[in-house]
Amino acid sequence: MTAAPTPSCSACRFWLWAIVLLVLPFALVAAIRFLPDRPVTYDDPVEHFKYGSTGGERNMGFPYWLFQVLPDVCPEMLPGKGYASLGFIFEPGRDLPVGMSKRRHLGIDRVFLNCAVCHTATVRTSLTAQPILVSGMPANQLDLMRFQKFVQACVNDRRFTPAQVVPRIAEKAGGLGLFDKTVVYPLGIYLMRDGVAGLLGRLRFIHAQAEWGPGRVDTFNSAKAIFGVPFEHLPKEELVGVSDFPAIWNQAKKQGMQLHWDGNNSRVEERNLSAAFGTGATPKLIDHAAIARIEGWIATATPPAFGKYFPIDAPLAARGKAVYDATCAACHGKSGSNFTGDSVGKVTPIAAIGTDRGRLDSYTLQLAQNQGMLYSADPDRRFRHFRKTWGYANAPLDGLWLRAPYLHNGSVPTLWDLLQPAAQRPKIFWRGNDLYDPQHLGFVTAEAPGLFRYDTAIPGNGNAGHEGAAYGTALPAADKWALLEYLKNF
Repeated sequence: MTAAPTPSCSACRFWLWAIVLLVLPFALVAAIRFLPDRPVTYDDPVEHFKYGSTGGERNMGFPYWLFQVLPDVCPEMLPGKGYASLGFIFEPGRDLPVGMSKRRHLGIDRVFLNCAVCHTATVRTSLTAQPILVSGMPANQLDLMRFQKFVQACVNDRRFTPAQVVPRIAEKAGGLGLFDKTVVYPLGIYLMRDGVAGLLGRLRFIHAQAEWGPGRVDTFNSAKAIFGVPFEHLPKEELVGVSDFPAIWNQAKKQGMQLHWDGNNSRVEERNLSAAFGTGATPKLIDHAAIARIEGWIATATPPAFGKYFPIDAPLAARGKAVYDATCAACHGKSGSNFTGDSVGKVTPIAAIGTDRGRLDSYTLQLAQNQGMLYSADPDRRFRHFRKTWGYANAPLDGLWLRAPYLHNGSVPTLWDLLQPAAQRPKIFWRGNDLYDPQHLGFVTAEAPGLFRYDTAIPGNGNAGHEGAAYGTALPAADKWALLEYLKNF
């Protein structure tokens, strides 16, 4: 029997090269499309803070066009028109709100939240005035819970399918290529549905809580979600830790102070990396160079002066300085820029301060221990300073006029109200307004469309505490008005 002839080596090489030449162009095109990892960057540090990436788009990023069309897919799930109805701020000419960054990743533009979403807001000096954008102040209009619930509900809606969503994207984008239309966005829709289900499945505790309202977040129950904590089995006192977004100016001066509302960490760098988890920036995916630029800006950033927008009665403020020095300086610093004082940045026990303990109880010893495991593979960044405390920290008061409502949970609308005994403070008021009240130092809280009804009777919303002679609530009215006038300089 004659053996079959074997192909020559030259023939094998021919076919091998033919295959390579056929595949190479497709591989090159795929590499050009899918390998770049490129954030949109900004030279100006404030623009970088408002729109720069922290790396979270790699992990949690929404495909850009899917984010853009969600309000069109599920308009009735929003309280008004578009993301602005949830308190997101859009600057003229911008296609994304303040606090949202864009990165080209895995072949598609992806967007997600950054630090500024929780730390930027607007202020109006009158009903007819244009809003003034202030970076670094608490985002007192952003309703983060409603945003989370909107995304979850819309992505799980029967309308969130390629057949209904891709045509909307094509219309909004001015057309899509065949590959994007038939592969990229249909696949992105299914991946986004799975990703949102996984993320918000971990954050399921929000469905067991009362509405947070604008300007607030449950930071550390969200942190527990990272560790897969079984919320159904936690004691009820752990489940309500809602607090206001803080201001973030002058961070260099606050290094070594007990940070966060309960003073659970004393290192600015650890606090920043911990906060970055909220933007999706996990240890493996965080953009450390981008975070470093944000840290560089907030280290020396300062709040705008009250006197730039409203008058200050100098003689009355001079009287108020004496009241402040005698009553407030030891805990909150000599001034709005000098943070020295015996108790500044230290924790006052809950028994002494007497404010709502929900936020304090939500942060547990076990969580502090678990946080020590984060960045465990990176000795230079491993968390070593998280501690369980038993009270709330005495914070410096820089930019105090822009930090209303007051106390850690935003339960007292104005500084004037904070100087009253708890029994005389408003029990119900409306949050989310950017119209400023320069007399009482706070935002206007009268009922109006689009505002949130804040009820101090709801667990976690209590407005008691920070009262008595040590806290200024027993002062004569004349001294209180003088003190408020002085605090306008902070």
